[in-house]
Amino acid sequence: MPNCTSNCAHSLILRPEREQRLLLCRCNRSANLPYCDGSHSPPATGLADRWRRFFRVR
Repeated sequence: MPNCTSNCAHSLILRPEREQRLLLCRCNRSANLPYCDGSHSPPATGLADRWRRFFRVR
């Protein structure tokens, strides 16, 4: 329940089994909405190039 106190008998404890990153589309060009498929960017040759589009190297 969203409004439960810490001692509420109906509270839920969520423990994710693995970390997963989801990229949500904000340009509405994706064929897989609401997730981004990189349609707004030029074609990329490999997986590493695809991920570089979303994360800037500092």
